Amino acid sequence: MAPHRRRSSVNAAELLTRRSRGIRDAGTSYRHCLNVLRGVLLQENRTFRKVWSKTSKSTITYECGKIYFENYQNCYSCVHAEPQSLYKLSKRSKHEKFKDALLCQSPLDKTLPSASDHTPSLLALTANNWLYRISAQTGKELQRVFLSPSFQFRYLAWDVSQETFYIKSVQKKETPLERRAGISQSTVMHLAVFHVFPLQIVGILEISKKVFGSGVTDVVLSQGVLAVSHSNKSVKLYSFEHIIQKYLTEKLTLEKQSVLLEGKTVGDAPFGIPVNIQIRDCPPVLFEVSCSNNGVQIGGFPWHYIYTPPHKTHRGTHHICSLQDHTMARNGIQNMNCCALESDGIFFHPDDSGRIIHVGPTTIKVLKILGEINSSLPSKVVEDFSMATHRNAPTSEVTVTSSGRTVKRRFHQLDDDPGQEAFRMVEYEDELDLLAVVMTDGVEEEGRAHVQLHDNQTGRLLRKIDLVESWDETYQHQLFFDKDTIVHIEQKNSNFCCHVYKLRSISK
Repeated sequence: MAPHRRRSSVNAAELLTRRSRGIRDAGTSYRHCLNVLRGVLLQENRTFRKVWSKTSKSTITYECGKIYFENYQNCYSCVHAEPQSLYKLSKRSKHEKFKDALLCQSPLDKTLPSASDHTPSLLALTANNWLYRISAQTGKELQRVFLSPSFQFRYLAWDVSQETFYIKSVQKKETPLERRAGISQSTVMHLAVFHVFPLQIVGILEISKKVFGSGVTDVVLSQGVLAVSHSNKSVKLYSFEHIIQKYLTEKLTLEKQSVLLEGKTVGDAPFGIPVNIQIRDCPPVLFEVSCSNNGVQIGGFPWHYIYTPPHKTHRGTHHICSLQDHTMARNGIQNMNCCALESDGIFFHPDDSGRIIHVGPTTIKVLKILGEINSSLPSKVVEDFSMATHRNAPTSEVTVTSSGRTVKRRFHQLDDDPGQEAFRMVEYEDELDLLAVVMTDGVEEEGRAHVQLHDNQTGRLLRKIDLVESWDETYQHQLFFDKDTIVHIEQKNSNFCCHVYKLRSISK
């Protein structure tokens, strides 16, 4: 008897029946649930309906199913049919105000020292240099760390998402008195680097002109690489692992005594955390490139980088080159030739496929890189699929008046003109493997927008969702597509508004 062969696809009812009987493959039930949700979401008898709106005088933030109002003081959960209040923190003084925050999810595959370490939490940085770890579900304070009495920290960012983050201080600038006295300020800023789950300090390091050069303008830490931008438009990359191995003077532990603090406790006020990564000379440069706006992106397979050369003749072009030997890929210069207020955007696809997404007002291209590691032949950039708007017939540049006089228009119509269809942004929903594309239709004066859901592998249009509220391009907009939820945040003058759409069945 031939062995039973599992069918390639199973309908939603059968999957749910299997689950109720306890029949499931280890590690696959969540993926099956997402397949069920994707199938339900794309059914003709389902639609997204606007279920909730809320305005605010301050910035509104959305992340991982939570909406934050009033500078992270007021949190709403989006997992229900309508957003519901999770918690509201007590009012904070000006000195205790949150300046930046990150939301982090606890790992499922590790046993951590304390129960609170398994709690998803909000990492919040205050104006008076405290780092708080707050429960993302209740708002309860779980941990606090005092950073420094000397450096003013302001910005939080991930190095490796959900594993390592860093806090960047404000840039130190020479005062008028120092300039008149001829005193040069060598220190540019400081970085504090932490691991999460459990929260642990890696170290604090100084970024100085003496070490990295007099033209240092900014620094970021990403995927274990320290990227230093310079005023001559060059970007240099350094290995952060090498920096730790060579320049770490003392391994620190929060709530433990430190030699650098003369026996004081690390993270306690007023001592904070000492500078324990002391870079004395410039580390080896892994990679260097000159680019416009100090912007370089690395990704793809094999490894490539995208940049725009800092010359006027290359404005509007994006160059794709091999990271191994800087060789330009064939068809590696991408140019939308846009005539628009907003420039086109290009970035490596967040699905880790190595593909590239190039977004313009009239066209969206998904590109892929064809090449082999250590091959003597250059790689090649080819189009995987593309999307295009439907354009109205172009208006004639020459108009003849009733008297017979010929009048030539002085300005061309822009590609992102509100009177034309235009792409505004692209979001990737990784769990459903869908691309959400925001498009304005240019039909009505007040401006209307809809969200198109495309298959991430083929680009095929699967469904279209109309947004109820108007879309005015003169204001800032953000859109998030998160499984069965769409969140649209807009800013109008000094006011902010959040609109939430949820998946609903269409009643007959």
